[in-house]
Amino acid sequence: MKKRPKILVVASRYNEPRELVKSAWQELDKNNVLHDSLYCDGAFEIPVTIARNIKKFDAFIAIGIIIKGETPNFNLISQAITNGIIDLSILHKKPIGNAILTCLNSTQVKKRSHKGKEAVDAVLSVLNPKDN
Repeated sequence: MKKRPKILVVASRYNEPRELVKSAWQELDKNNVLHDSLYCDGAFEIPVTIARNIKKFDAFIAIGIIIKGETPNFNLISQAITNGIIDLSILHKKPIGNAILTCLNSTQVKKRSHKGKEAVDAVLSVLNPKDN
Protein backbone atom coordinates (compact mmCIF):
# COMPACT_ATOMS: atom_id res chain seq x y z
CA MET A 1 0.00 0.00 0.00
CA LYS A 2 1.31 3.43 -0.93
CA LYS A 3 1.73 6.02 1.78
CA ARG A 4 -0.49 9.08 1.69
CA PRO A 5 1.37 11.96 0.12
CA LYS A 6 2.12 15.04 2.17
CA ILE A 7 1.77 18.27 0.19
CA LEU A 8 2.77 21.82 1.08
CA VAL A 9 0.77 24.72 -0.31
CA VAL A 10 3.06 27.76 -0.64
CA ALA A 11 1.13 30.96 -1.26
CA SER A 12 2.04 34.59 -1.70
CA ARG A 13 0.25 37.18 0.42
CA TYR A 14 0.57 39.82 -2.30
CA ASN A 15 -2.58 40.37 -4.41
CA GLU A 16 -4.50 38.16 -1.95
CA PRO A 17 -4.92 34.80 -3.71
CA ARG A 18 -7.56 33.56 -1.21
CA GLU A 19 -9.79 31.91 -3.81
CA LEU A 20 -6.87 30.05 -5.38
CA VAL A 21 -5.78 28.74 -1.98
CA LYS A 22 -9.35 27.77 -1.12
CA SER A 23 -9.77 25.81 -4.36
CA ALA A 24 -6.48 23.97 -3.70
CA TRP A 25 -7.41 23.12 -0.10
CA GLN A 26 -10.85 21.86 -1.15
CA GLU A 27 -9.33 19.55 -3.75
CA LEU A 28 -6.70 18.26 -1.33
CA ASP A 29 -9.38 17.58 1.30
CA LYS A 30 -11.63 15.92 -1.29
CA ASN A 31 -8.77 13.56 -2.17
CA ASN A 32 -7.94 12.91 1.51
CA VAL A 33 -4.40 14.28 1.10
CA LEU A 34 -2.31 15.40 4.06
CA HIS A 35 -1.39 19.04 3.57
CA ASP A 36 0.02 22.09 5.24
CA SER A 37 0.38 25.71 4.13
CA LEU A 38 3.00 28.42 4.30
CA TYR A 39 2.74 32.03 3.21
CA CYS A 40 5.46 34.29 1.89
CA ASP A 41 5.33 38.00 1.08
CA GLY A 42 5.36 37.83 -2.71
CA ALA A 43 5.39 35.31 -5.53
CA PHE A 44 9.13 35.85 -6.04
CA GLU A 45 9.75 34.21 -2.65
CA ILE A 46 7.79 31.05 -3.47
CA PRO A 47 10.69 29.03 -5.00
CA VAL A 48 13.01 29.67 -2.03
CA THR A 49 10.20 28.82 0.41
CA ILE A 50 9.69 25.52 -1.42
CA ALA A 51 13.47 24.89 -1.47
CA ARG A 52 13.67 25.34 2.30
CA ASN A 53 10.97 22.68 2.76
CA ILE A 54 11.84 20.32 -0.10
CA LYS A 55 12.83 17.37 2.14
CA LYS A 56 9.74 17.58 4.38
CA PHE A 57 7.04 17.09 1.72
CA ASP A 58 6.28 14.84 -1.25
CA ALA A 59 4.96 17.64 -3.46
CA PHE A 60 4.09 21.32 -3.51
CA ILE A 61 1.43 23.70 -4.79
CA ALA A 62 2.71 27.19 -5.64
CA ILE A 63 0.01 29.87 -5.47
CA GLY A 64 0.29 33.54 -6.28
CA ILE A 65 -0.98 36.36 -8.45
CA ILE A 66 1.15 38.62 -10.61
CA ILE A 67 -0.65 41.43 -12.41
CA LYS A 68 1.12 43.22 -15.22
CA GLY A 69 1.99 46.82 -14.55
CA GLU A 70 3.69 49.41 -16.73
CA THR A 71 7.24 48.09 -16.41
CA PRO A 72 9.04 44.96 -17.67
CA ASN A 73 9.20 43.70 -14.07
CA PHE A 74 6.16 41.45 -14.75
CA ASN A 75 8.03 39.45 -17.40
CA LEU A 76 11.25 39.22 -15.40
CA ILE A 77 9.56 38.11 -12.18
CA SER A 78 7.25 35.62 -13.92
CA GLN A 79 10.11 33.98 -15.81
CA ALA A 80 12.38 33.82 -12.75
CA ILE A 81 9.65 32.15 -10.68
CA THR A 82 8.82 29.65 -13.41
CA ASN A 83 12.49 28.75 -13.87
CA GLY A 84 12.98 28.37 -10.12
CA ILE A 85 9.98 26.09 -9.74
CA ILE A 86 10.85 23.82 -12.66
CA ASP A 87 14.50 23.60 -11.58
CA LEU A 88 13.48 22.52 -8.07
CA SER A 89 10.97 20.01 -9.39
CA ILE A 90 13.46 18.35 -11.72
CA LEU A 91 16.43 18.44 -9.33
CA HIS A 92 14.49 16.92 -6.43
CA LYS A 93 12.13 14.78 -8.54
CA LYS A 94 9.09 16.20 -6.77
CA PRO A 95 6.03 17.62 -8.49
CA ILE A 96 5.24 21.29 -7.99
CA GLY A 97 1.83 22.43 -9.16
CA ASN A 98 1.99 25.93 -10.56
CA ALA A 99 -1.03 28.06 -9.68
CA ILE A 100 0.83 31.34 -9.95
CA LEU A 101 -1.39 33.44 -12.15
CA THR A 102 0.19 35.93 -14.55
CA CYS A 103 -2.66 38.20 -15.58
CA LEU A 104 -3.13 41.55 -17.23
CA ASN A 105 -5.89 42.67 -14.85
CA SER A 106 -8.03 41.63 -11.88
CA THR A 107 -10.89 40.48 -14.14
CA GLN A 108 -8.60 37.76 -15.53
CA VAL A 109 -7.68 36.77 -11.98
CA LYS A 110 -11.33 36.28 -10.99
CA LYS A 111 -11.94 34.03 -14.01
CA ARG A 112 -9.05 31.78 -12.94
CA SER A 113 -9.88 31.17 -9.27
CA HIS A 114 -10.13 27.41 -9.99
CA LYS A 115 -6.43 27.13 -10.92
CA GLY A 116 -5.52 26.02 -7.38
CA LYS A 117 -7.67 22.92 -7.90
CA GLU A 118 -6.08 22.30 -11.29
CA ALA A 119 -2.58 22.50 -9.80
CA VAL A 120 -3.56 19.92 -7.17
CA ASP A 121 -5.00 17.62 -9.84
CA ALA A 122 -1.78 17.88 -11.85
CA VAL A 123 0.39 17.05 -8.84
CA LEU A 124 -1.81 14.12 -7.82
CA SER A 125 -1.62 12.71 -11.36
CA VAL A 126 2.19 12.70 -11.09
CA LEU A 127 2.18 11.17 -7.60
CA ASN A 128 -0.39 8.52 -8.53
CA PRO A 129 -0.13 7.80 -12.25
CA LYS A 130 -2.90 5.68 -13.69
CA ASP A 131 -1.87 2.74 -15.83
CA ASN A 132 -3.65 2.75 -19.19
